[in-house]
Amino acid sequence: MEPLRNEIFRYVKSKYNVEPDYPFSTAPSYPVLRHGDTRKWFALIMDIPREKLGLKGAEPVDIVNVKLGDPMLVAMLVQQPGYFYGYHIARSSWISILLDGTVPFAEICQWIDESYAVTASKGKRKLISGGK
Repeated sequence: MEPLRNEIFRYVKSKYNVEPDYPFSTAPSYPVLRHGDTRKWFALIMDIPREKLGLKGAEPVDIVNVKLGDPMLVAMLVQQPGYFYGYHIARSSWISILLDGTVPFAEICQWIDESYAVTASKGKRKLISGGK
């Protein structure tokens, strides 16, 4: 089975024309997904030991960190399997999503889209929301 990170790469390339960027020399396997205009992150993929999320086992697991615009939504999501407060990132607005099949791919894409919209420049946000 192909890693979900590769499916995410294809999804953001197709929808947003974004390629992964690997900015960390100390963590070369951590790709960042950025807006082309502002270079702001809208997703970060990491492989971390399961135990860092409070799960059993020490083997690494892929996660994607995405930013959400509503802290109450974050609080609700982290109550569901596969969702965690952002690992090594602002916990009130970022979440970590397991990329092990626990969360359906379509749902992951929904949160990537939300993060893309939340982190977009003001002008791009207007376009995304239809001028509202």
